[in-house]
Amino acid sequence: MRVALFVTCVNDTLYPHTGRAVVTLLERLGVAVDFPLAQTCCGQVQFNTGYRRETRPLARRYADVFADYEYVVTPSGSCAAMVRDNYPRLDEPAAAAVAPRTYELTEFLTDVLKVTDVGAYYPYTVTYHPTCHGLRMLGLGDRPRQLLAHVQGLTLRELAGAEECCGFGGTFALKNPAVSAAMGADKARHVEESGAQAVCAADNSCLMHIGGTLARRGSPVRPVHIAEILASTEGDVR
Repeated sequence: MRVALFVTCVNDTLYPHTGRAVVTLLERLGVAVDFPLAQTCCGQVQFNTGYRRETRPLARRYADVFADYEYVVTPSGSCAAMVRDNYPRLDEPAAAAVAPRTYELTEFLTDVLKVTDVGAYYPYTVTYHPTCHGLRMLGLGDRPRQLLAHVQGLTLRELAGAEECCGFGGTFALKNPAVSAAMGADKARHVEESGAQAVCAADNSCLMHIGGTLARRGSPVRPVHIAEILASTEGDVR
């Protein structure tokens, strides 16, 4: 099984520990993971802003970098959705060919490796935010919740309005800051009302928005990517 990590721009720049968590987790499950150094942006920002011509070279590069891998795993529902759902729209045959081999982490674990108990330990109360791309484009369903349910020590709390957008939406937050902030405030309030110590999701971009809102509210609830929870073991938790 040839597996590559597509870490994504946001994670590489701001949350490299999430990428390391993915490798730690998969290696613990017996999967050898490559990290092609030539990988760059998937082109989601360009595509969503209407610059399809500028997106195509990035899609071709993605196809070249990951052409020889059986599976490409990414800790980002939005980037996985960009590749799987939008690459076939770009009239780039090589990019369209690699798209079905790209998996968001939780679906790779449940659908390919066929595991829900990954041997994780995380002794905190957690609430789960299903991000828009994972929920609506990838159709992740209850895969993340299945994985969280098998984490030793973890207590999962329900999140009111879970399926509502957090308000980030990439460039949406830049173009509509007031609306974005209001949506973020609603999400943060629901997170606090859950009584959880941490809020997790499959996208650090959403967690960045939610976490920033929580921090401005003076909330002790911390944002944490689901990969970091699943990679944690009893010896890791302090």
